[in-house]
Formats: sequence, structure tokens, C-alpha cells
Amino acid sequence: MQIILGVILGLIILVILVAVHELGHAIVAKRNGVGVEEFGIGFPPRAWSKKLKNGVLFSLNWLPLGGFVRMQGEHDAADAKGDYGAASFWQKTKILLAGVLINWLVAAIILTCLAWTGLPKILDNQVSIPSDTTLVQKPVELTSVVKDYPAAEAGLQTGDTVILFAGEAVPTTDRLIELSRQHAGETITVVYSRHGEEQSARVKLRDSSGPVFGANIGQRQVIKATWSAPLVGVATTGQLTWATLQGLGSVVGNLASGLVLQLSPDSATRTQASAQLQTVGDSVAGPIGILGTIFPAAEQAGPTQLLFLTAVISLTLAVMNVLPIPALDGGRWFTMAVFRLLKRPLTKTIEERIQAIGFYILMGLIILITIQDVGRLFK
Repeated sequence: MQIILGVILGLIILVILVAVHELGHAIVAKRNGVGVEEFGIGFPPRAWSKKLKNGVLFSLNWLPLGGFVRMQGEHDAADAKGDYGAASFWQKTKILLAGVLINWLVAAIILTCLAWTGLPKILDNQVSIPSDTTLVQKPVELTSVVKDYPAAEAGLQTGDTVILFAGEAVPTTDRLIELSRQHAGETITVVYSRHGEEQSARVKLRDSSGPVFGANIGQRQVIKATWSAPLVGVATTGQLTWATLQGLGSVVGNLASGLVLQLSPDSATRTQASAQLQTVGDSVAGPIGILGTIFPAAEQAGPTQLLFLTAVISLTLAVMNVLPIPALDGGRWFTMAVFRLLKRPLTKTIEERIQAIGFYILMGLIILITIQDVGRLFK
């Protein structure tokens, strides 16, 4: 039931993030004299629609995979009054990048709110204002439990936070490790919290010849601020933007070099390439992975982690859409800019071909990632 709830919640959040992205396009288009014919939540077939007072058709569609905005004369070659194609280069730039800006601002707003209540610290150099911020240590948490080991056999689960171990407090991960070694081979009581409810379990620890408890543990840190929360939120958004770009660059670099190395006649080199490609695969997730694994885990971890994940995904949408990849906003702008620089007309046929190629490539990647995500779920 928790997984189903996480999937539904994740689906709603993804639809909202894509919808506000498209809303950014629609608002800026209207403000720059470009007609907006339809604003849709989800993708066709259409379930319901209504013509708004401003002339825009608002629709709800059966496929809950995001949303879209349909502008008048969307092709660059269109030249009638109110057409997107008739807008100036600067107006088109604003329209195309409005969705990116909206997603970035959503991330900044969420991270600002979290800076007031407790912003997870995930970067070594994460921004904080020393005179106004407090670093808070969260309780020791089980990040995973190993099958057939004492923690799992006693009913402990991923996400449980340890309050008492063998009757003693565990303020740090080091203290829990120390206590588990001291009581190796004994049956002890673990008091823990799950979804805010305190529970206890009797655990028969193994002897000291190997892992005695059978759980990976971690301890989160959060940054709390007052007047500096907006500064911390915006600056952290900037840091995460750069980290996302670096991570994306690393994935693309490893993918390219791994594919090249696969062509080597040397078996050791091909083995290295396979490991490199496996690393790339492990570092990416598609819709199935996000909805089936990441969102349920975040939902179980609590509202802070769920909001933080929402901010990260919104930021990722912004970063991905600004890249010069055909079929994405950055790709459309890049194509338009190149043809403008070359002083060649971007005809409807050429534009459709370029965007179609980009779309097919993206769909191919999504299918491959989805296959990998399904494989992970059934491991």
C-alpha cells in the first residue's frame, strides 16, 4: 500500500511540475502577443475541456504523463499575426526558456521553505550563513537491511530510526557500530521509530566473526536558517544546478568512452568498458524507476525528503530542457539560433525533421532506461 501511495503521489508531483513548466511557456507567449490555443494537463485522448474567457482551451487528458501547451503557428516559418513564428528572436527565446525558469524558481522556492524547517545537507560545501544557520543531526537511520541477517529477521525495515540499542542511546552511527560489536552474540532490544511511532524489537546479534547486525546505517544532517533562508535556498539551487550539470557531463562522458572501448580487440579493455557502462546504467532512472522506487522511498522517509526530491526533479527538468537537444526547449532554441546565424530559412519541413530525430532518440533512451528500471524492480 505504501508503494502504491508513493507511485500515485509521485505521478501527481511529476504532472504538476511539467504543467507549471508548460504554464510558463503559455504565460510568456500571451504576454508577447503569441496566441495560445490549448493548455492541457496530461496527454490525449481528451477526457474533458473548457474554453476559457481568454480564448484558451483548457483540457484534461487521459494519459497522466505531464502536460502541454499548443501555440498558434508553432513552426518558426509561420508568419501570420499571433503566430509563434512571427515573434522576434528575443520573444521566442523568452517563450522557450520560460518553462526552464519556472522549474528553476519552483526548486528555489521549495529549498527556501526547507531552509526554514530543515534543509537536507547533501553537499560537502553546501551554502549556509554561519551567523544564522544551525546544523542539526538527525537520528541514526537504517538505510537498508540485509536479508537473513538479525535486523531483517527481527522485522526492522529500511527507514527505521534507532532510538535505543541494548538500552543505550545512539547519537551517532559510530556509537551504534560500537554497541553492536560490544554485544555480539547476545539478544538485545532495539527501540526504533517508524513513521513517527515508537516500537521495539528483540534482535539476536551474530558473533563477531562478521556483520553482527546486518544493516547499513546513515545519519542525515539538516541546515536550519531564519532570515537567511531565501539566500540559502537560492544559493543551494545554484549549487545543485552545477552539480546536476557535472553529473550529466560525467554520465555522457562515461557512456561515450564506454561505447568506444567496447570496440577494442582487447578483452580486458572490453571488460572495463562493460563495467563503465554498468556504472552509467546504475546512475540513471526513468519514469518507472522514479515512480516505482524513488518516490515511494521518499514518501516513506517523510515530507522533508519528499519535498527535497520534488525540488531536485524540478531542477533536473530545468537543466535537461535547457540542453541543446532537439525536441527539448534548448534544442528548439539552438536550431533556431543556428539557422539565424547561417541566415538560412528554417522551413516547417526541416524543423519537423530535426525535432522528430531528437524525439526518436529521446524515446529510444527512455525505453532502454525503462527496461533497466523494470529489471531492477524484479531483482
